[in-house]
Amino acid sequence: MSTPSLIPVILAGGKGERFWPLSRKARPKQFLSLDGSGDSLLQATAKRLLGVATGWQDIWVITGVHLADQVREQLPELPAANLLVEPEGRDTAPAVAWGALEIAKRYGRDAVLGFFPADHWIAEVETFHAVLNAAAALARSQPAIVTLGITPAFPSTGYGYIQQGEAIAQFGTHPQTHQGFPAYKVDRFTEKPDRATAEEFLATGTFSWNSGMFVFRAGVALDELLVYAPEILAPLEEKGIAAYSEVPKKSIDYALMEKTQQAYVLPVEFGWDDLGDWNAIDRLLQSDKPNVEIAQHVGLDTHGSLLYSTNANDVIVTIGLEDTVVVREGNVTLIVKKDRTQDIKQILKVLQDDPKFSDLL
Repeated sequence: MSTPSLIPVILAGGKGERFWPLSRKARPKQFLSLDGSGDSLLQATAKRLLGVATGWQDIWVITGVHLADQVREQLPELPAANLLVEPEGRDTAPAVAWGALEIAKRYGRDAVLGFFPADHWIAEVETFHAVLNAAAALARSQPAIVTLGITPAFPSTGYGYIQQGEAIAQFGTHPQTHQGFPAYKVDRFTEKPDRATAEEFLATGTFSWNSGMFVFRAGVALDELLVYAPEILAPLEEKGIAAYSEVPKKSIDYALMEKTQQAYVLPVEFGWDDLGDWNAIDRLLQSDKPNVEIAQHVGLDTHGSLLYSTNANDVIVTIGLEDTVVVREGNVTLIVKKDRTQDIKQILKVLQDDPKFSDLL
């Protein structure tokens, strides 16, 4: 079997909290079409990655047992053997380790893998493809675990940051500038900073947002996981999926990326958003109109607001609202100030404690 130049792996788990009430535990955001395009985020991600894969036979998806049927429904072209179904969510490190093990069995340890969240938005697909080809070239050239760093557009306190260290070389070709993409050794990873620290990071010009997208050879990642996360890799090597209940819950950032000496970063720009909460939809669909409306809306003195309904017959009427998100889904209406959308998780805890609201989760 010939080995493709890059094997994309889509991470399609998720709890369905941040876009509640549209998203639920049984229907997290990757299954939703949030921009009115008709394609879900998962479908858009898969279509985008087909541009660097040799076909559906080389696309893989990792998801949870409670979501597997929806993945099959939304991606009917995906081969059954390429869908890895976790019996329970253990965060991203076990998913990456299991995926690397299974793909190495089919293609060998030198296969170059890319891991991608299912729920990101990317505007400039041609540039994105060129970046992935550059990252794959770097991964083939040396034992590198390559992360895509997004050039910051503002001092975000919601993203992790990557500080670039020594420049090593350029890889690939940018479709507009026709120059290579510069790659750097990673100096350090930093968790979500406060505003002042984020502003300091931007001022240096050496920090990128951590996109959560990684490219590496299967064998390189497995060797590094054996060193830094043997408690995850060893049980999975020995027992496969049967070991899931005994491996610890850890993110790939914490388990490997913050510890390995083989981390490299490509600082890039291709129009990116991780769609972290309702404000992301507001950012993507902003226009010269006073509000973003994915609903029938009649408003008086309403500005800077997002109005969203899943029922085309619903009418949302507002008076005197500013910087507010209003979402109608079934028998639930969410009304929240834009600067409080992260608190949706808190209200879900309240709903969880009351049995009469169990069907809303």
